Amino acid sequence: MTGRRRGGGLLVAGTTSDAGKSVVTAGICRWLVRQGVRTAPFKGQNMSLNSFVTRDGAEIGRAQAMQAQAARVEPTALMNPVLLKPGGDRSSQVVLMGRPVGEMSARGYHGGRQEALLGTVVECLEELRSTYDAVICEGAGSPAEINLRRTDIVNMGVARAGRLPVLVVGDIDRGGVFASFFGTTALLSAEDQGLVAGYLVNKFRGDVSLLEPGLDMLRRLTGRRTYGVLPYASGLGIDEEDGLRVSLRGTVRESAVTPPVGEEVLRIAVCAVPLMSNFTDVDALAAEPGVVVRFADRPEELADADLVIVPGTRGTVRALDWLRKRGLAAELVRRAAEGRPVLGICGGFQMLGEHIEDAVESRAGSVTGLGLLPVRVRFAAGKTLARPAGTALGEPVEGYEIHHGVAEVLGGEPFITAVAGGGPEGCRVGEVWGTHWHGSLESDGFRRQFLRRVASATGRRFVPAPDTSFGALREEQLDRLGDLVEEHADTDALMRLIERGAPTDLPFVPPGAPPAPGDLGAPV
Repeated sequence: MTGRRRGGGLLVAGTTSDAGKSVVTAGICRWLVRQGVRTAPFKGQNMSLNSFVTRDGAEIGRAQAMQAQAARVEPTALMNPVLLKPGGDRSSQVVLMGRPVGEMSARGYHGGRQEALLGTVVECLEELRSTYDAVICEGAGSPAEINLRRTDIVNMGVARAGRLPVLVVGDIDRGGVFASFFGTTALLSAEDQGLVAGYLVNKFRGDVSLLEPGLDMLRRLTGRRTYGVLPYASGLGIDEEDGLRVSLRGTVRESAVTPPVGEEVLRIAVCAVPLMSNFTDVDALAAEPGVVVRFADRPEELADADLVIVPGTRGTVRALDWLRKRGLAAELVRRAAEGRPVLGICGGFQMLGEHIEDAVESRAGSVTGLGLLPVRVRFAAGKTLARPAGTALGEPVEGYEIHHGVAEVLGGEPFITAVAGGGPEGCRVGEVWGTHWHGSLESDGFRRQFLRRVASATGRRFVPAPDTSFGALREEQLDRLGDLVEEHADTDALMRLIERGAPTDLPFVPPGAPPAPGDLGAPV
């Protein structure tokens, strides 16, 4: 703690998971920093398989790293002190202040450990508030999950501890947004309700004037205003929180820019393995004009792909078994024998090897890999967390590492050479490639060279665009989020809320049935 004046703050909660909290938080961060307000994001507890490594080697949720980019600050562990990485339906790896501290069942975590972490979460929040003018916090799920309220450290628990005003986001595209706003508020205690300042409608399609009568009625029902109605905007689902909650099968990601006339499309299939982690690795490929990325779980969906990617996963051995049972493993072996490109990233790289010794993640012991790369993998108790840089295909490349598996490369060629401060990384045999580095495809020069190699191997007349900058596209997305907030929210009222906190005269909303519309009276 530095003793500076305490900065303002806001908690962005949601009526449900995937209501848009992450992108709304990022949009508010980008809007604030464009006003000259020093801003930081924060999420006390995150459950996600999409994670990132900070410059000092701490693992945090990738959504918070994206929000830090929106705020134009370097991400740190303070911004996401507790990260839960699911290993199945009932257990998760607990990452505390960027370092793994063990596996825990959901019952054990909510039975005492979570409550004990509230002090750490609040300390991180207060340290950020002592450094920045504003801290925009993201909630998780819904604050009305009353079965978890006693041990909550991410929604109303942190709002109460930090005296943060709460803005509740609802996804109107799903329907039922008014009931969700009212029910979320009414289920909270009087003390919690005293911090719920109002609502933000997300993903609205159509004429806002048609929505206004409902917003007026909602205000009469709850005594709380709506701070804005954000229109539906495609292409803004950047750095999704959780691969377990996102159904990826059949999902197509492709650039909005068409390839030049006469050039062919390059088709990429991503194996939708269980417990997929960091599936955002393929976003840079999808940003290329003429590249179509599809997530697939059947062997016939790989047949016409020019490149198949086996992505990272929190369950390498489980995913390997899934590939075999689904028939995808046989298709990968057939592709490799035909000289057709295959890329394995992190856990996918490990599966492409000859042998896996796992006494840590699955505790399965010795497992035979797919045998496409001369690599043997041993799972270590400690986790590798790093932000390496090097050279691949003659181009500079950067990435980040998050893995327990240690690879012994017994042949082939390195995937990445001239690694700063270390030896070569990964492995390549023919057109089968493997690396532990997430994010390597975000390096523009390397990505273009790699796609040229894929096109050459498959005989496609595909030429990567010479000027696609993934970093610039990401900045454009973040600016679009900031524009949505600036153009469609009451930013003056939002700024007052961040600076001054929740209004002191917010009424209590009882959980009983609301009065009939004719009995609502005048607006509050």
